[in-house]
Amino acid sequence: MEPKRSVFFSLGVVLVGLGAVGIALPILPTTPFILAAFFCFGKSSKRAEKWISSNRYFGSYIENYKKKEGIPLDVKRNSLIFLWFMLTISALIVNSPIIRLILLIVGICVSAHILLLKTKKETICKKEDVC
Repeated sequence: MEPKRSVFFSLGVVLVGLGAVGIALPILPTTPFILAAFFCFGKSSKRAEKWISSNRYFGSYIENYKKKEGIPLDVKRNSLIFLWFMLTISALIVNSPIIRLILLIVGICVSAHILLLKTKKETICKKEDVC
């Protein structure tokens, strides 16, 4: 593999790792890392690009971005629930009022970001319709 492709591939792997950590840590955004990894894999390895596009965890981020349809409502809801659940646990573990304040501010900002993202319209199909 030529040096430029190696750099893009390595960066893509790091970005996927950060995106994966972002799933568990509400203060680390998942979507930008996954989209950046997709870009890097596109510049370095078609196999890796295909893998991330079809990955059951990350593929929907890329698909929603490519189609510009927005984020499904259930993903927004689950993200907010998970965000506040993890922030609450973190606030209970730490004993510092300043850290708790920071967690609250982060929670409000991330919640606002999620709520401001375009919501994907759901298609309602009847039995006779083809969707």
